[in-house]
Amino acid sequence: MEIGERAQVLAEMVRNDVVESVHHGHVVGLDATGATAVRRGDPQVRLFARSSLKPVQAVAMLRAGLDLDAELLALACASHSGEDAHLDGVARILAGAGLVESALQNTPDLPLDATAARRAAGPSSLRQNCSGKHAGMLATCVAAGWDPATYRDPDHPLQRAIRTGVGELTGDDPAPVAVDGCGAPLFSCTLAGLARAFATIATAGPGTPEGRVAEAIRRHPWWLGGTGRTVTRLVEGVPGLVAKDGAEGVFAAALPDGRAVAVKVLDGSARPVPVVVAATLRALGVDAPVLDEVGRVDVLGHGTPVGEVRAAA
Repeated sequence: MEIGERAQVLAEMVRNDVVESVHHGHVVGLDATGATAVRRGDPQVRLFARSSLKPVQAVAMLRAGLDLDAELLALACASHSGEDAHLDGVARILAGAGLVESALQNTPDLPLDATAARRAAGPSSLRQNCSGKHAGMLATCVAAGWDPATYRDPDHPLQRAIRTGVGELTGDDPAPVAVDGCGAPLFSCTLAGLARAFATIATAGPGTPEGRVAEAIRRHPWWLGGTGRTVTRLVEGVPGLVAKDGAEGVFAAALPDGRAVAVKVLDGSARPVPVVVAATLRALGVDAPVLDEVGRVDVLGHGTPVGEVRAAA
């Protein structure tokens, strides 16, 4: 099924009481039993979850032998902002594996954080937001005795292990496979499968690979995103939440009791994502002040709020 089929309105951008823009897409919310409790569009739509899949990939890396402390494990799950400590953390992952920055094969870029980007000498693989994941992949290769020079090859043992992990956690066949913006293989899943994977991670027992990823994200949300980032604020503000944002309007989150959310905005815009995620978490019974903060996106006229992005009912 094409991703645009059966999409529904998720949010509207309202300016001076006039609906100016509309965002379509798909949403699924699972209750604590795994049943679908909230839906708009088609939960079975197949998509590339982009960076929202990173915690799932990290579980597979732990299974293959990766061993990082919670702080650096959160960074391996991150789309980090490129602040100084993020870059130092990536360097620590590499150093622990006996590697240096030149081993990274992710696409050079500037930091996501505007202040860090202004200070940067130029794009680099270290500054690119996926460098923590790539450093984790390299460290996994070293731990498992695999060739780190070819770690991005879809047929590499690392990527085969990740593909198996994605399939197990989502319950989906991870095909088709594409190339992510950072250069790593990108495995597909359904929206419902993404929610299931996050529910499995969020409910896992301590010390398991899934439980270690959940603990890392909960204890170190700044390492997962950065200063002021929506994903960081949500994990900080909703007790027990495990969450991850992704490019092209994707977001996934889950709670320790198994309630889970997955969102795909059809036009790829990040603008309505916080509003839709907050509304879906509320619909699942989550009550936290951060949902009011994150879930309000103002529309400005001459620098003054004149409207808002609002979620569909």
